[in-house]
Amino acid sequence: MSTQILMPALSPTMEEGKLARWLVKEGDTVKSGDILAEIETDKATMEFEAVDEGRIGKILVPEGSEGVKVNAPIAVLLGEGEKAGDVDISAAMKDIGAAVKAEAPKAEAPKTAPKAPAKAEAPKVETPKAAPTPVAAASGNRIFASPLARRIAATKGIDLAALAGSGPRGRIVKADVDNATPGAKPAGAAVAPKAEAVAAGMAVAPLPDAKLFYKAGEYEEIPHDSMRKAIARRLTSAKTLIPHYYLSVDCDLTALMATREALNAAAGKNAAYKLSVNDFVMKASAMALMKHPDVNASWTETSILRHKHADVGVAVALDFGLITPIIFKAETKGLAEISNEVKALAARAKEKKLKPQEYEGGSFSVSNMGMFGIKSFTSIINPPQSCIIAVGAGEERAVVKNGKVEVATMMTITMSCDHRVVDGATGARFLKTLKQFIEEPASMLL
Repeated sequence: MSTQILMPALSPTMEEGKLARWLVKEGDTVKSGDILAEIETDKATMEFEAVDEGRIGKILVPEGSEGVKVNAPIAVLLGEGEKAGDVDISAAMKDIGAAVKAEAPKAEAPKTAPKAPAKAEAPKVETPKAAPTPVAAASGNRIFASPLARRIAATKGIDLAALAGSGPRGRIVKADVDNATPGAKPAGAAVAPKAEAVAAGMAVAPLPDAKLFYKAGEYEEIPHDSMRKAIARRLTSAKTLIPHYYLSVDCDLTALMATREALNAAAGKNAAYKLSVNDFVMKASAMALMKHPDVNASWTETSILRHKHADVGVAVALDFGLITPIIFKAETKGLAEISNEVKALAARAKEKKLKPQEYEGGSFSVSNMGMFGIKSFTSIINPPQSCIIAVGAGEERAVVKNGKVEVATMMTITMSCDHRVVDGATGARFLKTLKQFIEEPASMLL
């Protein structure tokens, strides 16, 4: 029995991708774990591994194709003893398309034309309770499983209907059967309400096309790439659905700059590290998060998630967009380790070589524009995080100390907070601790 190879979802937020390059050709025999293709997403280029064994019967999507939707068939894998001529490609694609449509919620059309209501009613929004079990299509009793998984299940006497598949679009693969307990029933996974459901009922008129205001030939039109589209979607959603508020604090960098200079000097010219001000900010943020678990948290529709570690993201500006790789368990790492890890992640980000697990999630973010001379600014929260700090440039300012006006190197930090998670007083206490760590770097050793 042939199996359709579907466009994989290489990250939770991926909706489409570019099939950059095929690493197999028609007629090649593959097994689970073999690299089939390179898929380019909005953030990175990643390898796509086979989850089944068989022979490539037909490549449906040529390499270089852009905008390939997740779960769209991209190739056909032949089963044991099958030939390419035995498979009806058009029927196979139609079959998969019908299955994907069957899994999507359907809106019933009215049988008769509705009468005009006496008065307008607000639309009702229903929150989905649980995701359907992913193994069976909505039409009929078909179970999506690889040929190898079916053979193993038959040998072990395992009911495939009792398994939740981990392959593309919930397809059952060999590993699912190997780890299965006969008779076990998979629990439905909870589904968070989509942004569309949350925003339902709010009629928002689309903005007019900017091209209507300018004469043709007086501008250069640059089409959106995948990253720019993703940034627009995520930040629009975040700014629309997350109730932002902002807190600012000025930090005296006198002690930090002296400590940084001493540490870099002690390391020598051929040192294994070179510390920046941002490295100190990253470490101070991690330490402050551990002292304020209410800030080290994320919002869900049913609960607040308090994170056990400080996974701090650092905003990296790219020529083609923005990405926020994460320093995981930053509270456990020293300044040198944080510094080197940030540099390595930034270099790989610019080459689009980051893996999704290196930039998704996290509990907090740091965005620093001080190197551009920006004194202060505000940042948009990066979901599912609840806070982000915007770090301005360190500059000499006149400040009052002990009743006297003195010159000190000051830096403004502005924190954007999700008010659903972090109340004003909570955010203020966090910033007070962060300021203490920055102004007294030695206190991070306590």
